[in-house]
Amino acid sequence: MTVGFLTDVTLCIGCKACQVACKQWNALPGAPEAAWLSGQSYDNTMRLSGDNWRHVAFVESFDPASRQGKWQFLSDVCKHCEVAGCLEACPTHAIVRTEFGTVLVRDDVCNGCGYCVAACPFGVVGRSERDGGAHKCTFCVDRLGHGMEPACAKACPTDAIVVGELETLRGRAEKRVTALRARGEAGARVYGDHRLGGARLGGLHALFVLTDAPEIFGLPANPERPAAHLLKDMLLSGACAAGLVAALAAWFVAWPTG
Repeated sequence: MTVGFLTDVTLCIGCKACQVACKQWNALPGAPEAAWLSGQSYDNTMRLSGDNWRHVAFVESFDPASRQGKWQFLSDVCKHCEVAGCLEACPTHAIVRTEFGTVLVRDDVCNGCGYCVAACPFGVVGRSERDGGAHKCTFCVDRLGHGMEPACAKACPTDAIVVGELETLRGRAEKRVTALRARGEAGARVYGDHRLGGARLGGLHALFVLTDAPEIFGLPANPERPAAHLLKDMLLSGACAAGLVAALAAWFVAWPTG
């Protein structure tokens, strides 16, 4: 079964239970004390990293309709892209696709080169100071293998994080957006499908129900893996080289022999 996450910002209360559960289950270090003085309100981890695999972002934005600011919370996580830049970039095959369709970094094979860090269009993968290796959300593949849901979803008190079969989650997300729009949330949308967020990555295995533009939540609207740019550059370089060869050939043909 191909599984996915569905995270609904309208249900998240910012309690960070998912963050704590992730750290506890995966034996990850807590946030350093200095992070509490970051000026980022209660967002003590601030971003996803090699030691923070779930991150609850505290997002403050301005609502033009009410002319007031509003708080929203987004529990962010690795997107487990269908076309994964990190997997493509890994030279040791430490990153693999699991039987659940998720993307896993195998710690015992990773050599810490960091190529996957640069290849992730979401800035998810990070190298940990603990061991120098690259780490990210594993989708709790060890729990899935025993019929258990990931720790983050298990701990969420409001069902803001749901795990299930990917196509089923897509349908659930669309219904939720329809309901939100019916009650006046004109900006409601699904992020991570083949239209928004996942269009150039074959779709994401982490879907999000948003109420505003993805950029407000720190999510790129049209992310793409660096390899896509590399292919374009190679084709452009090839075309330029062919043009140069043709120009030189024409020059030699036209060179006077007399």
